[in-house]
Amino acid sequence: MPPIVEIRDVSQYAGQEVVIQGWLYNLRESGKLLFPLVRDGTGIIQGVVVKAAVAPEVFEAVRHLTQESSLRVTGRVRAEKRAPGGYELEVTAAEVIQRVPPERPYPITPKEHGIEFLMDHRHLWLRSMRQRAILGVRHEIIKAARDFLDSQGFTLVDTPILTPAACEGTTTLFEVNYFGDKAYLTQSGQLYNEAAAMAVGKTYCFGPTFRAEKSKTRRHLTEFWMVEPEVAFAHLDDICALAEQLVSFVVERVLAKRREELKTLERDLSKLENCRPPFPRIRYDEAVNRLQQKGSEIRWGNDFGGTDETILSEQFDRPVLVTHYPGSVKAFYMAPDRERPELALCVDMLAPEGYGEIIGGGERLADFELLARRIEEHQLPRQAFEWYLDLRRYGSVPHAGFGMGIERVVAWVCGLEHVRETIPFPRMLYRLTP
Repeated sequence: MPPIVEIRDVSQYAGQEVVIQGWLYNLRESGKLLFPLVRDGTGIIQGVVVKAAVAPEVFEAVRHLTQESSLRVTGRVRAEKRAPGGYELEVTAAEVIQRVPPERPYPITPKEHGIEFLMDHRHLWLRSMRQRAILGVRHEIIKAARDFLDSQGFTLVDTPILTPAACEGTTTLFEVNYFGDKAYLTQSGQLYNEAAAMAVGKTYCFGPTFRAEKSKTRRHLTEFWMVEPEVAFAHLDDICALAEQLVSFVVERVLAKRREELKTLERDLSKLENCRPPFPRIRYDEAVNRLQQKGSEIRWGNDFGGTDETILSEQFDRPVLVTHYPGSVKAFYMAPDRERPELALCVDMLAPEGYGEIIGGGERLADFELLARRIEEHQLPRQAFEWYLDLRRYGSVPHAGFGMGIERVVAWVCGLEHVRETIPFPRMLYRLTP
């Protein structure tokens, strides 16, 4: 039996007979020749079926294949510069596993489709070259983030998805019935991460998070994934440096490993090649001045909207770190600046080219009395946060961390217009299917 190989590895089998298992991507006929394009998830290869060289039933079976029919093809690998991937398959045999019935053809064809149609058929749209390229880049971004943190001595600690209280504000919670009590889908693993940091020093969690924001912008999902490092004995500057190192490492890895996918996406690589440290750092005060000079109506004390983030990021050729926002627009657990207590020791990293915030974090409140007062001021249930206050009762230390949104990083790195393509099955305000 010839070996079963993946298309991405066919160059290692030039001149040899192999078996390819996959789906029909396209089929072209020229007289007594058939040219099936077969994909297997790792690539696309062109087959050549010569009528005189195969059994009649093989030729007819291939000839009548329909788009996305599944099959197993045997043939000899041959170098061919004109073929996709530089190799083609001289077909000697073919086994049809499942032929898509022509009376109900594959719904996604080479013609133009509207975005709602494609989203309704997301389970099939994932098979397209563009979507598979995005999935490949997403995989590499996640792997790179974990490889970087693992190499820096971080310990992965999984945090709960069901929580008893809010982390990022009570207005964006998904409430669920927990055996008769109220529980919520997590907005972030951060609070539990802080507990883990006191146990292992440097930790991170990676998983889904949920925000019940009634937003329809191109940057928002109701379910998204975050990687969240947390470091004991760390301050704002330490976490800014970590964020800078992480993002530059991730981009460098994608450029090294996923150029073919970026080429499929027609991404301008020069925009990513600029992503080298040091990243520019500005304070909120300067950011407001820059925005006002560009015509924004932003006033000091307000948080930045998507347009403001775009205006700011367009002034730099790499990510920019904005620090020291007013504490009033940040979460209750942010530590205040000693010199200006109205400011929080926080940081947002804005991606260039108008892709907005990809990282948010800062230094956490380590003072018990102040944290207890913040919980009261934000009208949060004290009892639900007693365990969190314990972290300040027993060996409290300065600590800091951040969350990096995977989907926003994918959107930026791939050059996508909307985050809905960054995750296999997006959950948005008006979409819960497929």
